[in-house]
Amino acid sequence: MKKYETIFVINALLEDERIQEIIAIVKNLIESSAQLEKLEEWGKKRLAYEVNKQKEGYYVLVHFSAEPEFPAELERIYKITEGILKYLIVKREEK
Repeated sequence: MKKYETIFVINALLEDERIQEIIAIVKNLIESSAQLEKLEEWGKKRLAYEVNKQKEGYYVLVHFSAEPEFPAELERIYKITEGILKYLIVKREEK
């Protein structure tokens, strides 16, 4: 298993309940197919540039270990989940 980290940005205009639902969807997917190490909710922050006419987003950072095929599935879920503005998945280097 390789170590990864992902950050995703949720539309900050959504209700708090919907934001928590999206986080739960991602968390459950990672827990069912990979090994969740850490999940940090950074909260609402200003975006570096507007995305879909939004100036703020709700940031969530996740560290996990998974098989090399899993990030592609996670990316597919990000793309089809309404409310996620941006995401990034990177492989972490162990020192």
